[in-house]
Amino acid sequence: MASSLDFHAMLRAAALSVTRPRLAVLSAVHAHPHTDTESVIGAVRGELPKVSHQAVYDSLRALTAAGLLRRIQPSGSVARYEARIGDNHHHVVCRSCGAIADVDCVVGEAPCLTASDDRGYLIDEAEVVYWGLCPDCSTAHSS
Repeated sequence: MASSLDFHAMLRAAALSVTRPRLAVLSAVHAHPHTDTESVIGAVRGELPKVSHQAVYDSLRALTAAGLLRRIQPSGSVARYEARIGDNHHHVVCRSCGAIADVDCVVGEAPCLTASDDRGYLIDEAEVVYWGLCPDCSTAHSS
């Protein structure tokens, strides 16, 4: 896991001011991949009890825009954030409990799917979401 010094360097490299809320948000998302906004707020408040919701929302927006975090939102789910960036991985989502896990790209290079007709777009990412039951839910379902 990245350290506080790594987070400082990441923010500076992205030309963002190093602030306590941004550091706390980076730390929370690195520690808890695929976490929702309310969970990020809870984790950040564990470190910065008086931080406002707006400061966390602003930090998430700035960190996502700078490419330090990735925002995903599977159908029917709230927005989630992850720190795994820079690759074209996908996700598997449990239909029962909502658990999310990373799935590496099948081909291994971005984009890993070629559109049959790109309609003139310059495609740089393909988003695939696999749906099913996680191991815990599939075991409970078969019981």
